[in-house]
Amino acid sequence: MKTSAVQPADIARSVFAVPPLAMAADGTINRAENAKMIRHIEAGGVSSLLYGGNANIYNFDLDTYRAMLEMLEASAAPDSWVIPAIGPDFGKMLDQARILRDRPYPTALTLPTTVATHPLGVEAGLRRTAEVFGKPLFVYAKSENYLTPAQFGALARDGVICAIKYAIERKDPRQDAFLDALVQEVDRKIIVSGMGERPALTHVHEFKLAGYTSGLVCILPAVSQAFLKAAQAGDTAKAASIAARFIPLENAREKYGFIRVLHTLIRLAGVADTGPILPLLADLTPAEITELTPMLDALLEKTPA
Repeated sequence: MKTSAVQPADIARSVFAVPPLAMAADGTINRAENAKMIRHIEAGGVSSLLYGGNANIYNFDLDTYRAMLEMLEASAAPDSWVIPAIGPDFGKMLDQARILRDRPYPTALTLPTTVATHPLGVEAGLRRTAEVFGKPLFVYAKSENYLTPAQFGALARDGVICAIKYAIERKDPRQDAFLDALVQEVDRKIIVSGMGERPALTHVHEFKLAGYTSGLVCILPAVSQAFLKAAQAGDTAKAASIAARFIPLENAREKYGFIRVLHTLIRLAGVADTGPILPLLADLTPAEITELTPMLDALLEKTPA
């Protein structure tokens, strides 16, 4: 897998797939099924894999975290960029940064939280975590009270962060004063849209962000990659047409839980057997699966872009 320092060209080259983690019945990591999922994603031309919220890292113990890192290092292709997440709280970030500093990952994503935080404390914590890790961080921006645009700019200039996953939700993504301010402080080439297909076209085409993250890319990676390239090239009609295919399932993920829905969709689509999801989350109910299945069938039946 990619072990070199993060460059802006790395950020723009591929959709960031955000896969779930396949688990065995006994709650351990299923190496074979995760490798199968990774090969499916890579075969679709997607070479950036971000293991964060959808992988349910929020609920990992440190032994599971170590096992995930070992599995990913053994499973990813030589040119794939794999990014594990850390956190969300300061203590867990430090524990995981200590594990990561002796491994070849060039960065780590900081999981978002608004519990017991203050922007000044967040900045101090990120600086300390990057120091312990020995490498810059990929910071997840999900709320306005986590860090200010000016703080993001200072962290980028000081080499504490190498990329930003922007995921502050708006009713209209075109109207976003925070993002307007952020791109004045931070080079757009290191910011990616972090909320799947719904706001991605606006973020990539109008705000000129470098790319976007997606969970559903794990099902149709080539289609999601085609969306990214169309958005980057300014082919808004093609990009909008592709994005529309994913919206029903994205809405369902918001309704029933982004992580737990994707975990099941990967299995239903035949990509990999994801097994049971770890607590504190819970698997979908039969009624929820019944509601989602026609949406997945419709997505899979359409001709690839």
